Amino acid sequence: MLRASEVKKGEIVRHRERVCAVRKIEIRTPSSRGSNTLYKMKLQDVQTQQNYDETFKGEDMFEDVDFVRRQASYSYFDGELYVFMDDEDFTQYSFNEADLEDQLGYLSEGLGGIVVMVIDGTAAGIQLPASVDLEIVETAPALKGGTVTKRTKRATLATGLEVQIPEYLAQGEVIKVNTETGDYMSRT
Repeated sequence: MLRASEVKKGEIVRHRERVCAVRKIEIRTPSSRGSNTLYKMKLQDVQTQQNYDETFKGEDMFEDVDFVRRQASYSYFDGELYVFMDDEDFTQYSFNEADLEDQLGYLSEGLGGIVVMVIDGTAAGIQLPASVDLEIVETAPALKGGTVTKRTKRATLATGLEVQIPEYLAQGEVIKVNTETGDYMSRT
């Protein structure tokens, strides 16, 4: 059994006799005393691909689902589907854009360390590595002495993802980005 407060984006849970992938989680903390923290989740039924939103209290329980975690790498995009290849047996798993929604900005060709969740032979979702390395393709020019202050500037990365970076970084540099928060972590 898993509490709603322990569920992470990309996990597979059983809710109302349906096997669902958690696509998005919003945490809401009411300001009044005695109120419980609420977890608004966007769930996707693994079999029907139907999406629905539900709100849970932190103590609400989910049943565990038996699924297999397979190590994979992002292979390519074929125009409609994003294709991942299993690192051990080279099985290909395909997902459409709606399945990967918030994770697309972190996918670069050849990215490894991805976990594909497979239920009864069907790929249900992916979990990205904790961080990815991406190149800065567009940003304002680097400022000399920018390491002294903690000011940031907007940068567009090779995948189209936009993040705030320190102002001393320049176009062409490769940075490490946290895949859970979307924040700059360090220069590589």
